[in-house]
Amino acid sequence: MPLHLTKVAFGATSLDHLDERLRQRGAEGPVFLTTRYLPKRHEEIVGTPGGSLYWIIKHTLVARSPILGFGEAEGGRVAIHIDPALVLTEGRPKRAHQGWRYLEPGDAPADLGAGMVAGDVMPTALLAKLSALGLV
Repeated sequence: MPLHLTKVAFGATSLDHLDERLRQRGAEGPVFLTTRYLPKRHEEIVGTPGGSLYWIIKHTLVARSPILGFGEAEGGRVAIHIDPALVLTEGRPKRAHQGWRYLEPGDAPADLGAGMVAGDVMPTALLAKLSALGLV
């Protein structure tokens, strides 16, 4: 089972906004995020099957981008290469944090099944409010 990462979708106001941003960047070339250091557990993230970057919007894990690999970026930074196509997941409350954090395979939310849409599960805004109240 692969290890995953979580990251706040900074500046993204909704899942549609994040999807649009990633598709736009994907049209311009490879999509990657930069970080200061290579994750110590990077070998657990890449492989077959590989891990994913789970996106947090409004304190909720809402989607994931498969991680394609790691590379070098400008200024000695590390690039986390991701697939620009989002895979929708069941909403799962998650506190915001800076940078990225590890997500163990057993804690990762399930992908939405074929034919399901994000509205088939609890809306992320409602889930975030319930989470803030400590009800989920």
